[in-house]
Amino acid sequence: MNTSNQYKRYQRQILLPAFGIAAQEKLFQAKVLMIGAGGLGCPALQYLAAAGVGTIGIIDFDVVELSNLQRQTLFNPEDIGKNKARRAADRLRIFNPEIQIRVFTEKLDQKNALEIIDYYDIIIDGTDNFATRYMVNDACVILNKPLVYGAVLGFEGQVGVFNLEDSNSGIRVNYRDLFPNPPEPEYAPSCNEAGVLGVLPGIIGTMQASEAIKIITGIGKPLCNTILSYNALNNLFYEFLVSPAIESDGSIPKEEEAFKDFNYEWFCGAAHDIPEIELEEFDTLRKQESISIIDVRELEELPIINQFSVIKIPLSTFEDELKNILTNRKIVLICQTGKRSLKAARLLQTVYPKCIILSLSGGILGWEESEFFETNPIK
Repeated sequence: MNTSNQYKRYQRQILLPAFGIAAQEKLFQAKVLMIGAGGLGCPALQYLAAAGVGTIGIIDFDVVELSNLQRQTLFNPEDIGKNKARRAADRLRIFNPEIQIRVFTEKLDQKNALEIIDYYDIIIDGTDNFATRYMVNDACVILNKPLVYGAVLGFEGQVGVFNLEDSNSGIRVNYRDLFPNPPEPEYAPSCNEAGVLGVLPGIIGTMQASEAIKIITGIGKPLCNTILSYNALNNLFYEFLVSPAIESDGSIPKEEEAFKDFNYEWFCGAAHDIPEIELEEFDTLRKQESISIIDVRELEELPIINQFSVIKIPLSTFEDELKNILTNRKIVLICQTGKRSLKAARLLQTVYPKCIILSLSGGILGWEESEFFETNPIK
């Protein structure tokens, strides 16, 4: 503890009998990497900085959007269009100038993940897609780094700690023990599609920060090999243990070169052979040709499309309606973000292999945020 001001800043936690100056010094020396400065990252970063974690890394290549402000509380309307990692770091440096903030604005991938992650003591996962989750998990296993997991969707969230050995049992599990195989992308909706209660990432992200602090300082019992699930609608918590899979490390690359060569997009089904149509090309196509546009969202989903004619066939009933779909012209399938339309396109292509079938990349939400929305609004 170098100054009296430092003592005053952290006094309330130093006073805790199980904490004290020794735990605070451990926080000063710690290095934590936050992967993603979004809904989970914002609250986790604020409380890590407040606690006095000496070095915090933030990696996020994304920019702030208006729809983020409902839950990503480090940002304001003036930040729209600016890089999330940089803006988050700016806020944290003002809030606590005593700590070091390192910013990475590139996308985390196999080429840079091991080098970036290796510098840090603890990794916190604030990502929102399976390909990145599996990649981060595998990097942490290879480098022997504790990984604090968090996930939110709708009204429910989860938090847990992977790759940390239980002192009693000696067991150490990882993300692949919980999810040996990724779900099909069409059946794994994101917050963009299914929505999320704004306060929920704040609750789960704060719990992730709490787990990191417990691991660093050695106080309490981290959620080692355990997932804690929370339902905001009824305030129910429940825990379940994660056991090692029979072949828990069967798919994890063992060496750096194998890790760099592993195709996580393909593994998680993000790679596909269905032709996608970009927003600009779709705008031109629908104006110049007579095409069929099929909306596979559920009937109650918003926004409502009133700018061009669509045929509404929800994905939940799509297989039953295949025989009624006319295939005498090009078909463009659309959904909220472009995931479910890929599933529908695969089904349609199986039955009508000679038909020209396209999926709208980015979906209706991408269209709504594009330049075409301003002149051709969807209400």
